[in-house]
Amino acid sequence: MMPSPLTVFPVRAPIRDARFDLADTAVQSLARADLTVQEGDVLAISSKYAAIAEGRMFDLADIRPSVRAYALAERYRMSAAVAQLVLQEAEHVFGGIELGFLLTANAGIISPNAGLDRSNIPSGKVVLLPEHPYKTAFAIFDELRKRLDCHFGVILTDSWLVPGRYGATGIALASAGFKPIRDERGKMDLFGNPMAVTQVGVADSLAVAAQVVMGERDEGTPFALVRGAEISLSDQPSSPAEVAIPWRDCIYVESLTRGLLPDGAAEPLQTRARRNFPESQ
Repeated sequence: MMPSPLTVFPVRAPIRDARFDLADTAVQSLARADLTVQEGDVLAISSKYAAIAEGRMFDLADIRPSVRAYALAERYRMSAAVAQLVLQEAEHVFGGIELGFLLTANAGIISPNAGLDRSNIPSGKVVLLPEHPYKTAFAIFDELRKRLDCHFGVILTDSWLVPGRYGATGIALASAGFKPIRDERGKMDLFGNPMAVTQVGVADSLAVAAQVVMGERDEGTPFALVRGAEISLSDQPSSPAEVAIPWRDCIYVESLTRGLLPDGAAEPLQTRARRNFPESQ
């Protein structure tokens, strides 16, 4: 059966820099955009917008760095206040690069600086991730379902970097109202071969689609309504355990932290390409 077309509607909303009623803002913003949420739609919400609604914006001048934070700041050329917040927020710190970033694990996602964000907010301030992203997503879903009187999905979107690639893309920090993973294992492919490992990240894929219209800079669109995704609706709260792969099974974490690299594997692809296929040929 052919999948249905996917439609994504950007939804503008007021700029916020202090705690506010997110559900009320979402309802009003959808009405101004002349959009009615339908059964099976997915409402994408900027995780930063949700975090601001929870009062998760802080002034860096108020942060008191620890000795460890100062050491990390010196080593990785970053703000000591930011380093302190990363230490407070991250579940694990893998390491970092001398561009002011630490690689961390937090809320089931591996990301720079535990998801701290300093863009599109007043200078000198920082927005942390929602304290409990899945609880936040479910609370928003539950409240909006009552107000809008239909069953749909909610995702909290964020941006992240794909290993080895330039450019930020979307990711679902958390979701509610539908199953975030579609398990294809055991099903047949085009040639009758059973799928062995494939699980589709439905929530993450929809976050990517939503992020395209929500933007990263001054668009002022913290919401997007996704239609036609054919999600599997669910009333049960989701959790990071449904989407976060154990590190020992993660090819990135396991390979880069414990695996052994063969000779020459660390050589950049571009360098090998120039050596093997020189421009003079």
